[in-house]
Amino acid sequence: MTATKLDLREYLQQHLLVGDGAMATQLHRLGVPVGISFEELCLSNPKLVLEVHNSYYQAGARLLETNTFAANRDALARYGMEHRVTRINRQAVSLAREAAQGEGYVAGSIGSILAGRVRKKVLDEYRDQYEEQAIALLHAGVDALLLETFLDLEELLLAIDVIRPLTNIPLITQLATLEVGRTRDGYSLTEAFARLKTAGADVIGLNCRLGPAEILRSFEQVQAPEGAVLSAFPNAGRLGLTDGEYAYKSTADYFAESALRLREQGVRLIGGCCGTTPEHVRAMADALAALEPKERVNPTIVPGERPQVTVTSIRDQDRPSIVEKVKSNTTIIVEFDPPRDLDAESFLEGCCELHNAGADAITLADNSLATVRMSNMALGALMKSRYGIDPLLHLACRDRNLIGQQSHLMGLHALGIDQILVITGDPSRFGDLPGASSVFDVTSFDLIRMVKQLNEGISFSGRPLKQKAQFIVGAAFNPNVRQIDAAIARLEKKVEAGADYIMTQPVYDAESIKLVYEATKHIGVPVFIGIMPLTSQRNAEFLHNEVPGIKLSAEALERMKRVQGEEARQEGIKIAKELVDTAIHYFRGIYLITPFNYYAMAAELIQYTRQQSELLKVPVQG
Repeated sequence: MTATKLDLREYLQQHLLVGDGAMATQLHRLGVPVGISFEELCLSNPKLVLEVHNSYYQAGARLLETNTFAANRDALARYGMEHRVTRINRQAVSLAREAAQGEGYVAGSIGSILAGRVRKKVLDEYRDQYEEQAIALLHAGVDALLLETFLDLEELLLAIDVIRPLTNIPLITQLATLEVGRTRDGYSLTEAFARLKTAGADVIGLNCRLGPAEILRSFEQVQAPEGAVLSAFPNAGRLGLTDGEYAYKSTADYFAESALRLREQGVRLIGGCCGTTPEHVRAMADALAALEPKERVNPTIVPGERPQVTVTSIRDQDRPSIVEKVKSNTTIIVEFDPPRDLDAESFLEGCCELHNAGADAITLADNSLATVRMSNMALGALMKSRYGIDPLLHLACRDRNLIGQQSHLMGLHALGIDQILVITGDPSRFGDLPGASSVFDVTSFDLIRMVKQLNEGISFSGRPLKQKAQFIVGAAFNPNVRQIDAAIARLEKKVEAGADYIMTQPVYDAESIKLVYEATKHIGVPVFIGIMPLTSQRNAEFLHNEVPGIKLSAEALERMKRVQGEEARQEGIKIAKELVDTAIHYFRGIYLITPFNYYAMAAELIQYTRQQSELLKVPVQG
């Protein structure tokens, strides 16, 4: 082979090329434990890394990837090695170059920085890291750069945007998909491949996550851009538990057959990812030996062949959502906490009282303060089916992983419950089961964005759904902070993520109401100002001194000190009514919070708010 005499792009125009297999799988087989940085072994145990490269070269691989998949600053920082980015990448190239023996190509591996995690940062923040790693690999003399295992097209496009101006060497770009045919951030592979080619990718393909069958199916369905050079590095099937150990199932013979099928799809660069070994690579190399590449023939698209995404209205047009109502009328949301026992009937009785008093929606917390309560999903379904009451359910990031979150939302859609409030949730250790785990797979920003993805008919994994959801998504805002500007900046990000409306923590003086109005009047979505009646001096002091996100005015604390018993409740209602008097001048959205399930107090405030808004006919400021 005289491959190194040709630029990789030129070589792939006329030849098939076999890539290597999994570095981590081989290192683990050679005794390296999990939980360490495999990339750092380039410095601490270079002979072991070289042994893996040699095994793949001897098996027939003529494209060797450097052991640098996670050699970026973000990943290395987990091991306190962020200062070794350049050293690791340069040494990795040297090792792969030695194994390639002057014949094979060396591709500098650059993995996704997100690495399967849900995006919690602005992607732009990764620019410097991609540049740092790419420059180290380029200076060390790679033949190509391989950008691999990107679940999100947008991150891969960002990496190309950073790297392409640095060099003219070939860029191999490989997406990893959780579902056949679509990226995690919702792009079809047809659109993704087209955008990658336009952005400057020389080779476009798929790797990781899926095995040969599903990657083959992906190529069978995609409309590849004209003239695109394709690559495929599948996993060795799905990871499963066999005889007490996790292992991949696909055999070397199966990989040989799969390589031939991928060739039929016009794929020219074929290797392996997780679970593949030198045996898999040898089988592919033997199967492809002396064969020429085949030209890509895109599949014929039959009109109507793919399921159409439809919108089926789940909301009665005679019962508009709170966002629709608040555009023209004072709209009242009332919070009523689910019970902490198994008695649902008393709770439902209270819901009926609040509904009859004039509540536009009743909102149910999701185990607030990390205290176990009856499922708000079950209660919301009963409210809606039995009494026609509109539920508005809180959805906390704390208790469900991403699997549970999407499953829960799909269930809400099936029940016709479309109004939700996305919140972070209080940490489990502060609740009544302190040994429980807090999940927090995502932040409230992420979950808002992902719910909106369901509204586009796309699952969290990027799989197209047969229907679009119609969730109306709210976000929480706490104005009781020292730095209101920072709180507003967070709120703006929630609106940018897709929040349709805002619900605030309770406020306890007229000046705070005016402050919230002035601070939020520019955000462009309705704000429901929070008001919660006090019940006693102890209640007031507890809220002020111990509950996060709540701060009482000195006047409210003083007034509650002077009263006791039923008189204290009446004073609490009086304070709340005074706040309503101010609030209706600034907000059409009023959010009343029922204290201790005293729904009679909330019902009185609902009626008062209705009367005042009708009598005064006060237009909202601005």
